[in-house]
Amino acid sequence: MEKAKKLITITNLTRMVMALAILLGLIAIYLIFSGPRTNETGNFTINKTVVVVANGDTLSGLLLPQGLSHNDVIAIDKILKSDANISTLRAERDKLEFIRSDATAPVSKIVVITSPWNQVELTCDDSGAWACKKLDIARDTRAVHKSGEIQDGDSFYLAGQRAGIPTSILAEVYDLLAFEMDFERDVRAGQKFSVLYEENFSDGKKIDNGRVLAVSFQALRGNVKMYYFKKSDGTTGYYDENGNGAIKSLKRTPINNAKITSKFSKNRKHPVLGYTRAHKGVDFRASTGTPIPAAGAGRVVARSYNRGHGNFVKIRHNGSFETLYAHMSKFAKGVNVGTTVRQGQTIGYVGSTGYSTGPHLHYEIIKDGVHVNPMTVKLPAINNLGKQDKEKFLKYRQVIDTGIEQLSKNPSLYIQL
Repeated sequence: MEKAKKLITITNLTRMVMALAILLGLIAIYLIFSGPRTNETGNFTINKTVVVVANGDTLSGLLLPQGLSHNDVIAIDKILKSDANISTLRAERDKLEFIRSDATAPVSKIVVITSPWNQVELTCDDSGAWACKKLDIARDTRAVHKSGEIQDGDSFYLAGQRAGIPTSILAEVYDLLAFEMDFERDVRAGQKFSVLYEENFSDGKKIDNGRVLAVSFQALRGNVKMYYFKKSDGTTGYYDENGNGAIKSLKRTPINNAKITSKFSKNRKHPVLGYTRAHKGVDFRASTGTPIPAAGAGRVVARSYNRGHGNFVKIRHNGSFETLYAHMSKFAKGVNVGTTVRQGQTIGYVGSTGYSTGPHLHYEIIKDGVHVNPMTVKLPAINNLGKQDKEKFLKYRQVIDTGIEQLSKNPSLYIQL
């Protein structure tokens, strides 16, 4: 009897195993025939066609080859303009994804990718009407800390590259520090610097760099520190350790990375005239055609030519400060007397007009009608924090400083934002 029970148990078990094997086989067959098909190499065939917009491409030229009709093109063009604010597609930047249920099926969905973080999804219903939906891709943003030290013969740019700071972040840091530093005179071997900045990831892959969050540089005139901060009214800016605006109304060096060839001096032998007279500005060497940005926001009060300055532009920034840019090869289009310019806007291009021995920018700062040394004059800050925002900033700064301290001890780590 016991043998019979054991036999029945084994038989039942065998049947269960066989039934399970058959069931798994059926599931596998279902998945093979209902899911994505494979090619001869065993790789999945993706029913998605990606097209990168090229020069000369038109919307119809992109859609018609995918099997869409002229009516579809008209409808999609209209809905992109009205619902997605897309009137043109940018060559080498925008992409279109055409999605089908299988390789021979008509397009069921179009995804217009204008950036890694912004996409537009177009779908068509059974009646042939197209609908548009904007998609915001979530960013995986991380705060990364890099630090370095100036070595003999280094420029800040070379030292920053060696520290692993991306070029785009270095350019932004350079712009920030240019409000406080003279990169020709203030950079010496042994100086240390650090940058806290954002890196944006998607699906574990780095897409681009974000904002600079904090900067520190051991300048000759003392530590320069700047922090990115969002005020209660939603506006943002950079502030020093005490919450004062770090962005000055004027930059000391309008052209980044330009070498100083002649300093501000009350007694300088003029290289063309041959006699000694005051040099009321600073000369920056740059090649002909280099864009000259406005050192600060203001209004153009002079745009002319004279024998000494050649082509020059003069900008009034407020009741106290004016700047002058001389020896231009030409003026920027649209820059005339009375034109309002923003900080960083190109106002002209480097040249060698007037009394000049070679292409360079002669840059002057005039304070209350008197020429002052652009490298040493105290420049007014803008966008200072109010009392309430300053209190919040000081607490925020402590958090940032603590994070920087931890990251400096563990360079491979990052802060998840």
